[in-house]
Amino acid sequence: MRPNIITEAGISTRLNQWWSSTPFITSGVTLICAAIYLVCLLIGYDSYSEICFLPSAVASHFQVYRVYTSVLFHGSLLHVLFNMLTFVPLGTELERIMGSVRLLFLMFLLATTNAIFHLIVAFLVAYNPISPVSYLVDECSIGFSGVIFSMIVIETSLSGVQYRSIFGLFNVPAKWYAWILLVLFQFLASNVSLLGHLSGILSGFAYTYGLFNYLLPGPSFYSSIEGLSMLSACVRRPGFILCTGGTTYGQLPTYSNTSTAPSSLINRNFWRNISSWMPSRQTSTIQTSSTQEQEDPRFPGRGRTLASTGTEPTAREASANLHARLLDNTTPSDPLTNSQHTALNTVRADATVTADQTDTFDEELKKLVGMGFEKTQAEVALAAADGDPNVAIEILMSQQD
Repeated sequence: MRPNIITEAGISTRLNQWWSSTPFITSGVTLICAAIYLVCLLIGYDSYSEICFLPSAVASHFQVYRVYTSVLFHGSLLHVLFNMLTFVPLGTELERIMGSVRLLFLMFLLATTNAIFHLIVAFLVAYNPISPVSYLVDECSIGFSGVIFSMIVIETSLSGVQYRSIFGLFNVPAKWYAWILLVLFQFLASNVSLLGHLSGILSGFAYTYGLFNYLLPGPSFYSSIEGLSMLSACVRRPGFILCTGGTTYGQLPTYSNTSTAPSSLINRNFWRNISSWMPSRQTSTIQTSSTQEQEDPRFPGRGRTLASTGTEPTAREASANLHARLLDNTTPSDPLTNSQHTALNTVRADATVTADQTDTFDEELKKLVGMGFEKTQAEVALAAADGDPNVAIEILMSQQD
């Protein structure tokens, strides 16, 4: 019998396959953090007090650069290794859904808001009249883990799962997953910044509840960056994922559109009212016969990889092939005319789906559920696969592995 080449592949082959499947921005951030730690190790640099996030220095001397330098530096080999091994799967998942430029902006936004939350909490606790804890404003923090905690909250909200596994030992409710990790790391590891991780969780929840919507630019912003000539070499790389600019098949599940309340202590209407006070960014939509759908700027949909010429069909060609198959299966009672089908073929992949595409998506979703996959995970996988059931099955099988 012919041996199974995949299962018998060596460690180097497996590592190469794993790294080659990592998107551009995720791999770039990983390499930058690893390179910075290696350079510091070689030259003997350990003056982290100059680059760490120090609330007192940021507030009194306005050293804003600490907000971003502290994210890229790490204190030990285990520190950078653990952070990057955690970041790679999270970044890969979010980059494939959001696109490379949008993920880069998201990490910049999270690093900034984490620092703001860090400052607010540190000074509130340090100068409260009841029991002040002054050392928090002089606590020096470094590492990417604050952004990672934010991404954990966002990815958990995006996945729509009800439970998450803690180190493969036991399952916990998904809404408590980040909080339980926060407590466990405080007990299992030393020199862990409780306030840095807590700020990351707060930023992640603020993002998923839509409180940062007014800070998110429109699709034209990402398209203009992708079109810059100086970035053409990056855009052409296989791992670079273009931003589609819109949810291809409806809204992906988030805390704000689920039926459960975010907390037993906080009314869901309270969060909705707060979000309504925030100025929201309007995006271009296509109105159907009954409703008008709008893009969710937090979870904008599936990114697409820039492929080489002739290797994969373009989004327009894929849409045309889909509608050609729909035309072949059309019955005489089909209310759509040929001119309407022709018009549908010209709809871009980054626009809101039409009624026919939604029906096709629902049919494929029913097939996946009939195959035994959980409905919420099947919906997310099918949306991430641009409605391709074969790709969705691969995503679901990889999650089970």
